Amino acid sequence: MISSDSLTLFSDSQPTATDTMHATLITIGDELLIGQVIDTNSAFIAQRLNEIGFAVRRRIAVGDIKEEILTSLKEASENSEVILVTGGLGPTRDDITKQTICEFFGSNLVMDQEILHMVKALFEKLKRPMIDVNRKQAEVPHNCTPLKNFFGTAPGMWFEKEGKVFAFMPGVPFEMKPMLTEQVIPKLKTKFSTPFILHRTIHTQGLGESFLAEKIKDIEDLFPEGFKLAYLPNYSIVRLRITGSGDDPEKLRTVAEELETAIRERIGEFIFGYDDTSLEKEIGKLLREKKLTMAAAESITGGLIAHKITSVAGASDYFKGSIVSYVNEAKEHLLGVKESTLQQHGAVSEETVRQMVSGAITAFKVDYALAVSGIAGPAGGTEDKPVGTVWIAVGNSSEIVAKKFQFTRSREIIMEYTAITALALLWRFIAGRKL
Repeated sequence: MISSDSLTLFSDSQPTATDTMHATLITIGDELLIGQVIDTNSAFIAQRLNEIGFAVRRRIAVGDIKEEILTSLKEASENSEVILVTGGLGPTRDDITKQTICEFFGSNLVMDQEILHMVKALFEKLKRPMIDVNRKQAEVPHNCTPLKNFFGTAPGMWFEKEGKVFAFMPGVPFEMKPMLTEQVIPKLKTKFSTPFILHRTIHTQGLGESFLAEKIKDIEDLFPEGFKLAYLPNYSIVRLRITGSGDDPEKLRTVAEELETAIRERIGEFIFGYDDTSLEKEIGKLLREKKLTMAAAESITGGLIAHKITSVAGASDYFKGSIVSYVNEAKEHLLGVKESTLQQHGAVSEETVRQMVSGAITAFKVDYALAVSGIAGPAGGTEDKPVGTVWIAVGNSSEIVAKKFQFTRSREIIMEYTAITALALLWRFIAGRKL
C-alpha cells in the first residue's frame, strides 16, 4: 500500500500556483445549433489554450443573430481575460459577424491593402475570377489588428478592450488552426503571464473507470496541491490524465513522474501507452520493433479495424490488409473456414474466429492476425447468441487465443467496442501480456 512516506518528493516539490487566466470560446453559426456541422474548433482551441496556462471557463454557441452575438461578447468579457471567436466571417449575407463586431467595438470597416493583396493572390493561384463580394473580405474594422489567413479569404481580427483580448477567426478548421497556432497563441503568450501547465496521460484498457478509481484511490488522495487526476473513459479505454500547474516546470515534472510511477506500479497490467497514443499506434510500434507483420479478418466490424490501423501514418510497413468476410460464403472461400464449422457452430463462434485467424495468416503471409465475428443488431440475435455477442481471436502460426464478449447498446457502439477490444487483445498478445 502506498503511503505519504513513499511519495517523498511531494512535501519538498510542491509547485507554486499563480493566478489562472480564463478564456471563453464563442462559436457562431446556425449550422452548429441545428447539428449540421460538428464543432471541432472548440476542442482544438481549448487544448492549445490549456498548453499555455489558460483555463477555458465557458463555451458558447450562438446563431447568426446580431443580438445573440453582442450578448455573448458582453457576457464573455465580464468573466474572462481572453475571448476567442470562430465563424461568421464568410462573404455571404448570413455571415453578419463583421458588422456586429463593428457595433461592439465602435468601429467602421476599412479596406486593408495587405489583406486585399493576399485575397487577390489566392484567386490568381486558384485561377478563379474574383468578384466584388470576395474583395469585400479584405475589409476589416479600423481599430483591430488584422490576422492573416494564408488558406482562405476571411482575415481574422485581434482587439484589445479594457484589458481583455478578443480574437476573431474563421470557422473553417483548416483556416482557423494555423491562424490560432501561428498568430493568436504567440500574441497571447507575449501579452499574458500564465502558470506552466503539465499534462501526463496514461492510457488503460481492460478495467472500467470505477474499478480503476478504486484501485488507485489512496494514490489520488496523496496528490499535492496544484495537481489533479481526471478519468476520461471512451468505450473500453480509460485515460488517466495527471495535470499539474505552477511556476517551476522541473518541479512539476518531478512530481508528475513520481505520481505516474506509483500508478503504473499499481495498475501496470492495464496500461498500454502514454500521452498522444492509441492502441493502433502501439501495435505499430511493437511490430516495427520486431520487424513483423499483421492482417485482420473482419465480419461484424466491416473494415473498421482496418480503418483504425491505417489511420496511422506508415502502417503499410507492417499491415498487409483485411478481409471483410461479412457472409459465410466469404469466410469459406476467402479465409478457408470449413463449411462443417459454420454449420455446426455458426459464424459467431470460437471455432469460426480461430479458423478466420489461420486463414488471414495464410492469405496475407503475415506473422500475426486478428479476427472478429458477432451480432451487432438490432436484429439477428437468438436466445443462445443475443445481440452484442462477439467472438474475437488473435494469434500467430503457433498459438491462437479466442475470447467471447457480450457488448450492449447500439449497433455502432457494439462495433466500436469490438474493434477496440480486438486491437487491445492483439497488442497484449504481441507484447506477451496476459490476455
